Amino acid sequence: MKISKAVVTAAAPNQRTLPLQSVIDRDGSEKTVLRIIIDEIRRAGIDQIAVVISPGDESAYAQAAGDPSVRFLQQVKPAGYADALYSARPFTADDPFLHLVGDHLYVSSNGVYSARDLVRAATEEGCAVSAVVPTRETLLPLYGTIGGQPLHGKQNLYRIERVVEKPTPTEAEQNLIVSGLRVGHYLCFFGMHVLTPTFFEILGTHQEAGRKVTVSEVLSELAGHEQYLAFEQTGRRYDVGAKYGLFQAQLALAMNGRDRDGVLAQLLEIIALQKSDMPASPLEH
Repeated sequence: MKISKAVVTAAAPNQRTLPLQSVIDRDGSEKTVLRIIIDEIRRAGIDQIAVVISPGDESAYAQAAGDPSVRFLQQVKPAGYADALYSARPFTADDPFLHLVGDHLYVSSNGVYSARDLVRAATEEGCAVSAVVPTRETLLPLYGTIGGQPLHGKQNLYRIERVVEKPTPTEAEQNLIVSGLRVGHYLCFFGMHVLTPTFFEILGTHQEAGRKVTVSEVLSELAGHEQYLAFEQTGRRYDVGAKYGLFQAQLALAMNGRDRDGVLAQLLEIIALQKSDMPASPLEH
């Protein structure tokens, strides 16, 4: 299976400005979140990229992308994440494609790049593959979560049996346990998928019938139609739209970049200054 196309969704009304924010990348260069996502896709060997945006945002996104080959597709009305993805169906045609969300940054260490590893796994297995990461149960309300079993003879791969969007801890304990994980941890989506044309066939059936479904519901159906795997990532995902999310993403990039030592020294200095400004405790008198 050859994967040569990628789709980034960035049309949600409350998230549309997030990919336009600037941070310092691991190489010490100032870049927009969108530019870093595009770089991640390029490292995976993808040469055709489309970004789903809201009407009127193309000029700002084109400037943030800094890449004239990137296409921009409009989600005409704010009808949700699944509808935004469906807007890219004419672009993907009958080809498998890499999908990333526009409000996440992905940071790994030791020269590992998440999208590249995911595309490699999907190419080798010849099927849809979603990136997942072990996540503690207190964070389940934030993510789609998979249930399944380790794929025999394959490291970090799982056969997906079901997908549930933001399950409760009780629901996860009953239906989404994956053998080999620590107690209280589940495999949650990383914000990165390789999807096959079957995904759009299933979603299109619901769209034509006027049924509103989530991406997780479509992916759960996909697991019943064809082989669909999860690939466990070693990196971290950072939601730049969460409270302090952009700061946390910037800190992670710095700690894994060429300016690590300088940034770390500055952080230690700040912490030391904060500690010196704190009032003495009664035990210190």
